[in-house]
Amino acid sequence: MQHVRIPRAVSIAPTIVWFRLDLRLQDNPALNAARARGGPVIPLYILDAAAEGRWAPGAASRWWLHHSLAALDGALRSRGSRLILARGAAGSVLRRFARATGARAVCWNERGEPAAAARDRRIQRDLAAAGLEVKSFRGSVLFDPSTVANRSGRPFQVFTPFWRRCRTLPVEKPQRLRRGKFVAPARWPRSLALGALGLRPKIAWDAGLAAAWSAGEASARRQLRRFVRDKLDAYAERRDQPAGDGTARLSPHLHFGEITPRQVWAALRAATREAGGVPAGRGAWVFWNEIGWREFAYHLLHHFPQTPQNPLRPEFAAFPWARNRAALRAWQQGRTGYPIVDAGMRQLWRTGWMHNRVRMILASFLVKDLRLPWQAGARWFWDTLVDADLASNTLGWQWTAGCGADAAPFFRVFNPVLQGRKFDGDGSYVRRWVPELAKLPVRHIHAPWEAPPTALADAGVILRQTYPLPIVDHRMARRLALAAYDDMKRPTGPRSRARWRSRRIP
Repeated sequence: MQHVRIPRAVSIAPTIVWFRLDLRLQDNPALNAARARGGPVIPLYILDAAAEGRWAPGAASRWWLHHSLAALDGALRSRGSRLILARGAAGSVLRRFARATGARAVCWNERGEPAAAARDRRIQRDLAAAGLEVKSFRGSVLFDPSTVANRSGRPFQVFTPFWRRCRTLPVEKPQRLRRGKFVAPARWPRSLALGALGLRPKIAWDAGLAAAWSAGEASARRQLRRFVRDKLDAYAERRDQPAGDGTARLSPHLHFGEITPRQVWAALRAATREAGGVPAGRGAWVFWNEIGWREFAYHLLHHFPQTPQNPLRPEFAAFPWARNRAALRAWQQGRTGYPIVDAGMRQLWRTGWMHNRVRMILASFLVKDLRLPWQAGARWFWDTLVDADLASNTLGWQWTAGCGADAAPFFRVFNPVLQGRKFDGDGSYVRRWVPELAKLPVRHIHAPWEAPPTALADAGVILRQTYPLPIVDHRMARRLALAAYDDMKRPTGPRSRARWRSRRIP
């Protein structure tokens, strides 16, 4: 079909495209629908922090959002358009901009968070009542969570049958953005300056994030190409090695919608010989399953919207979590005395990201060695991760705590020393992020308290001064965690739970 470029002067009413977690031009159904209407397109981003409530973006996410919005504005300007910025209640802002611009339609891509979805339904009703045409699209997941069900018509709670079912469903091809300039309105509405949104930190702590990341759609597409070209074949073997560069590092780009799962799917199919509806090759197969876990997370969040705060398995509401602010601070600051845990927490603070294997290790340490509630870990991740995603964050923490869908059994308690030796065998990861231990020999790098005095002296390590002793004894902490789990399963009443909460962790 031949496309006819509509000049600016035609009298077709403008269409507002409400950008949220879809900060891209390519494979953007809402943007394509707006352009297909033929009239001017007004791209609009609204910072509506009040509507997000407790899940308003954390500090690291706000940093990423600032730079992603700047990148999106640059991409739009290259097409003769621009990004309009506003803040306030989204419904009121949309009505105000529609009146000011004469827009008769609003398009947006759906979000998967329960509060955002409920807000979208209210706004859609209000805008329709005001005479505006409203169209919403699914652009952040491969499959509509409301349509994927087991044989009983109920939501899945185990990953393998969920993903097996999904793999029988067709995956839509990514939508290409039609070439050419956008139709601009006769007069652009007033926009806030990007700095007025207040997304960047007031105190400059973000140098590490800037060194580690480049936000925006162009960076996302480069990262995907690099991963498929250079790392996909070895992904299955290298993805659990935190010192290396074996992972895709696409999670923040996916969260902010700078790239879509459909684009990932298309890239995998193009790079491998498809077999049976899935990409061929072990690396592609394993990575595609990781995309499946992301889909599973959104499936669970859609059907169990209470899970960001409450365990999916209700019996865990009675788990006797400990209360120890000092232990929580030591964990947050990377001062637990367990090098692999401390390395991960320091990488997180410095770069806003952490290797997935290390995420599992330190999550297990928090909820089982320290016996602190998984919600405390989830909140810390929410504030410090550039890829903080409500669905994935909730799934990961409930999986580790044993209280979610398809969760690891509670008695699976990671030994931080053995995990360090297995996945960071030469200590490179620890040496990078815990430099005070860098000169320790390999055999002592993951358990410096076991090193002889001469080895510590040669490495310049003074336990309790330059590096802390372990804040808990892992073997004792494991026994206490399992005993607390057994106690939870017995209806012993509130007095017993209070006794456990007050019991000090050794």
